[in-house]
Amino acid sequence: MNPQQPPRSPSAAGRPAASRATGIGRLLIAVYGVLALAATGRSFVQILSKFDEAPLAYSLSALAAVVYIVATVALINRGALWYRVAWATIGFEMLGVLVVGTLSLVDPALFQHATVWSVFGSGYLFIPLVLPVLGMWWLYTHRPAVQAVAGRKTP
Repeated sequence: MNPQQPPRSPSAAGRPAASRATGIGRLLIAVYGVLALAATGRSFVQILSKFDEAPLAYSLSALAAVVYIVATVALINRGALWYRVAWATIGFEMLGVLVVGTLSLVDPALFQHATVWSVFGSGYLFIPLVLPVLGMWWLYTHRPAVQAVAGRKTP
């Protein structure tokens, strides 16, 4: 501690970011974790056993698995960086569900076999369609202070 400077009082920017793993956030993280395991298992088996039958579909399932894993880790961890990673992965997830879901209805020939996001996640009870909406709502309502996100410290 520098004797020339008075001790700082704790501020929102000086403390670690509050955990998002509370209340409904825990359930959200658990559902993301379950989807991460399900999508990983599904894509692993599909790619190893019958990749040549539907390479696009199985690659998209593997991509969904990676997205769910990263989203789970980002939701668990604290800090502005992880907050941004969570937004990016959940936003990408929403886009993926909408694009793949729409294409699987408009041009079913693109997907010889179902993916995690086919028909908006119908094979997973439409959880892939609802989950990113809940995730974005949760992130929005549990965003870090503006100063902490910008990396500025308050006096």
